[in-house]
Order: sequence, then C-alpha cells, then structure tokens
Amino acid sequence: MVSTDRFLAFAAMSLLVIVIPGPSVLFVIGRALAHGRRTAVATALGNVFGSYLLVVAVAFGIGSLVERSMTVYLAVKLAGAAYLVLLGVQAFRHRKELKASAIKAAPAAEARGDLRTILDGALVGVTNPKGIVFFAAVLPQFVDHSAGQVTTQVLLLGLVPISIGLVTDTLWGLTASAARTWFARSDRRLSLIGGAGGFTMIGLGLTVAVTGRAD
Repeated sequence: MVSTDRFLAFAAMSLLVIVIPGPSVLFVIGRALAHGRRTAVATALGNVFGSYLLVVAVAFGIGSLVERSMTVYLAVKLAGAAYLVLLGVQAFRHRKELKASAIKAAPAAEARGDLRTILDGALVGVTNPKGIVFFAAVLPQFVDHSAGQVTTQVLLLGLVPISIGLVTDTLWGLTASAARTWFARSDRRLSLIGGAGGFTMIGLGLTVAVTGRAD
C-alpha cells in the first residue's frame, strides 16, 4: 500500500497545486455570485465528484490516453470551456430575475435544482485541464509499483486532493456567497453581482479554451 512518506509528500504537492485558484475555484465563485450559497456548495460537491472520476480514469489507464493524445485532450478541454461559457451566458441573461426576497424564500423549493447543479459541477471537474494534467502526470509519480495494488494506490492517493479541494472550494464558495448576501439588500445590486458571476464563468471558459498544456 501507499507509504506514509509518499502519502505526505503527495498531500503537500496537492495542497500547493490546489491553493492556486484554477478553473474549479473560479467556477464555484462564479456560481456563488450568480446563485448563492446553496448552489456554491452543491457545485463544490459536484466538482470534486467529477475530479475523482479523473482519478478513477487514471487508475484504470484511461487518463494516460487523454494525456498522450492531443486530439482527445483538446476535445475534452474545449467541451468544458464551451459549457462554462454557456453557463455564464445563462447567468448573465437571467441576472435581472434575481430578487432579494427570493433569496430568503427559495431554498426549500430548490431540491430538483440541486442535482442539476451537482452535475454541472461534475462536468466542469471532469473536463478541468488542470485536473487532467495533475491526475494523469503527477499522481502516478507517487505510486509505489513495487508494493503492488497500483490501482488501489491511485484510488487512495486521489482522495487526498479531492478532500483538500472539497474544503477549499466550499470555503471559496461560502465567502463569495457572503458578499452576494450583502448585495442582496438591493435588487439592482443583486442583478449586478449576478451579471458579474456570469462574466466570471464566461471569462473562465474562454481562458480554459485558449490555455495550452505544458508538454
């Protein structure tokens, strides 16, 4: 199994990578600004779920295909970028529908929307170029092949950045949603912050689309 030294080293590496805001963090912040705390938390949960799907893919050898094939990599990256832009456009278009009164009354009526929000987060997580490179190129370096059970080692190591990411993404989302709550004292200000969230996601999508990978 994974030795303590390898586990701690990978945890330190994961923390260094995660504390640098990437697509996942900006996406959670954008959703928090556009839709509030509940959506931010659901988005963070979906994002780590999608990220762990990348871990599973690497554990069973699929991740190496994505990393080695430029065509597959670009297809995955552009699909994620397009979806981010779509979500941003939707948030901007519906910014005027945000009402201060709705923030206080809506949570109990959003059960159906939670699953959709988690799926949105999962899609962004699984198409995150930063995550693809990290899990496909960095994670395998901490696996001890001589110890056997390589697939199990990858799955266990993958839980480290997933756990760290869940905590940090949630904190980012809660912080952003707190700012949104302050803006919610005015419908006009709430509309502005909703538009800002939409622009954040659009900008993120465009950034992901034009950012290359380091070969």
